[in-house]
Amino acid sequence: MANIKIPQFLIITLFTLLLSSQFHLNISKQTATIYEILISNGLPMGLLPKGVTNFTFDDSGRFEVHLDQACNSKFENELHYDRNVSGVLTYGQINGVSGISAQDLFMWFSVKEIRVDIPSSGLIYFDVGVVHKQFSLSSFDTPRDCVVSSVSIDNQLITTVSKSLSRKFGHRKHSHEEHSMAVL
Repeated sequence: MANIKIPQFLIITLFTLLLSSQFHLNISKQTATIYEILISNGLPMGLLPKGVTNFTFDDSGRFEVHLDQACNSKFENELHYDRNVSGVLTYGQINGVSGISAQDLFMWFSVKEIRVDIPSSGLIYFDVGVVHKQFSLSSFDTPRDCVVSSVSIDNQLITTVSKSLSRKFGHRKHSHEEHSMAVL
């Protein structure tokens, strides 16, 4: 059987390239902004307020954003961000949202899920427990300034009201294929 000799410099070069490419991939993942992560998951970067630098994101899609203080941003309606916002990112949606509330008709509702069904539709949906609120996707193209909230949002009250309204109106979960969404 023939003995094949591979030059040592070739082995060292290949090993070095392999290590450096792996190192580069890890660095790139660690230096991505939360906004870049949202975009790479088919979501607009304006879902979070401007200036987020303190966040964690893992391979399962779980993320946590830490803001300096609770604040509000104005879109078609007003959104409230707690100091800590979290959820699980999958392509085109965030499940298990915690720390975001949407105002409608002078009431605040906890956002439970955010999703973009079909990007070309130009629509984004917020599940607030009672209904799915529909917004223009372009409203979230860029992160908005977030103004310190002068009104404290009581999440326990929001949860209680959402559950009460769900029971009263017989809320049922809409499937992702269902295109007739209820709009407030």
